[in-house]
Amino acid sequence: MKKFEIYKNIRKSAVIMGLPIALFALMMICVICSLLFIIFSFSFMVIISVFVINAVLYIALTHITKHPALLHFQKVFPQTITNKKSSHLHYEEN
Repeated sequence: MKKFEIYKNIRKSAVIMGLPIALFALMMICVICSLLFIIFSFSFMVIISVFVINAVLYIALTHITKHPALLHFQKVFPQTITNKKSSHLHYEEN
């Protein structure tokens, strides 16, 4: 019998051009901003530098995607959340 994955798990692993969806969206925002920058600039060096910056950003994002340990952050939230008042008094030890 075939086993199918849950749809939300498929969306988590979706990649476009080798990047996860969030990083691909970041890349597209940078590309659109650079296109606006190219439209309003009149220098050939600015156009070349924008292409180089976009290429470096793409290489950096794919490198981060392949090696996720580079940006490993500690968890912000604790394992359990409780409403119990924390007291430093230990009644059992007395």
